[in-house]
Amino acid sequence: MRYNFVLDERLGIRLPRLILEWEEYTADERNDILLIWEEIRAKIPDRVIALEAIINRKQIQLSREENFNMCCYLNLEIAELASIINDLNIWFRVQQDFEPDKIHG
Repeated sequence: MRYNFVLDERLGIRLPRLILEWEEYTADERNDILLIWEEIRAKIPDRVIALEAIINRKQIQLSREENFNMCCYLNLEIAELASIINDLNIWFRVQQDFEPDKIHG
């Protein structure tokens, strides 16, 4: 196959892996890729909401935590979740103007 979508474990969504430059795909292939991407893209807001809920729980836990090492650990987890949300928001903005540099695996 000249393209596929691979699960990114960190983000929790499948990302496009294109072998060719965008312009080298036929119009039908580009349409197929965009249809698949739009289905995946539509799930990103729900993923962000779920991650925000986890962050909120960890922030509550952090506010009650007295152990310094555990506070550091919770802060690290919150920062990683925030980083994932940021990356998901970037991917959410990738639409029909796919830029080959952004989507090559």
